[in-house]
Amino acid sequence: MKKIIVKENQKGLLFKNGKFVKLLEAGKYHLFGDSHAELLSAEGQLTSDTCTLETLLKAPEIARQVSVVEVGDQQMALHFVDGKFVHALRQGKYAFFAGQHKHDFQMVDVSTPVVDSSVPAYIFMLIPSSFYTKVEISEYQRGRLYFNQKFESVLEPGTYYFWKNNIRVDVGIVDTRLTQMNITGQEILTQDKVSLRINFVCNYRIIDYVKVLTEIDDYSEQLHVAAQLAMREYVGKQKLDEILENKDQISQYVIQKLREKAPTLFLEIVDGGVKDIILPGEIRDIMNTVLVAEKRAQASVITRREEVASTRSLLNTAKLMEENQTLYRLKELEYIERICGNVGNINLNGSGDLLAQLSAILGRRAS
Repeated sequence: MKKIIVKENQKGLLFKNGKFVKLLEAGKYHLFGDSHAELLSAEGQLTSDTCTLETLLKAPEIARQVSVVEVGDQQMALHFVDGKFVHALRQGKYAFFAGQHKHDFQMVDVSTPVVDSSVPAYIFMLIPSSFYTKVEISEYQRGRLYFNQKFESVLEPGTYYFWKNNIRVDVGIVDTRLTQMNITGQEILTQDKVSLRINFVCNYRIIDYVKVLTEIDDYSEQLHVAAQLAMREYVGKQKLDEILENKDQISQYVIQKLREKAPTLFLEIVDGGVKDIILPGEIRDIMNTVLVAEKRAQASVITRREEVASTRSLLNTAKLMEENQTLYRLKELEYIERICGNVGNINLNGSGDLLAQLSAILGRRAS
């Protein structure tokens, strides 16, 4: 004989010789011979290691106390207890002891990856990730949605969930921000056979997220080649001096050509321009020599111009002093003042006033 106790929060399943006998409520029981019991939670799932669920549900005392749900192959049941989500149930038949609680089941069709709007978003935080695929699209992105490699739609920024089933789900992320393309070290011959290296930059953005992938093979490479060809076309028709004098015209020409090409690439060309024009070493040395010579010539011209202006000013001053003795006298006194300011001691032995004697001395020395 064996003694078992079924607690208030438990249910017991009594078996004899491997056959279900009855449901045991809370209390003390004595088992004899080949009898045994399985103890279950009074608010949990009805299940047994000894017999099937169908056998247990045939007992009237069990059928009255359980909530039963049957989930199909292409379905999922969301299990709620007193309005609170508990877990998700895949295909199969389930029974739960009702007790003092209310069990509700929301059936969900998972034959398609699309999640119905009736499914609360918070559910996906509570169910296994093996049930669904999560996709996050940032504010600056768009998503290309494919089912079994067939395009379905463009996904706007947000968080998306897709059921996992026999349909393959793929999402291609597209960056919608302004993109910069750099063409560096592009070697081009001018009309006068000078080899230049040009660095060019272009800013663009995608305007058709689907066709840029389905109808264009590597749009960025095609844009890169189009820019190279436009630069070669322009530079090849110009001489070196013309290119250096009209650097902005290269940018305008290339951008115009790219904008003509852009619609076929499903792109928008925003702006662009030449960053650098790099000359060969020997050409650069020659240009520097020419520049130095030009600057020296300009400096020489300015120096001569200033000398002429200074001489003309002295000539005009001399004419004025010759015509006006008072002006001449004032100029003489000005120079005497300057000389005296730079002399420590002056000794005079003649008669007359100091100014007259100084003027006479300076006049004799000047003569």
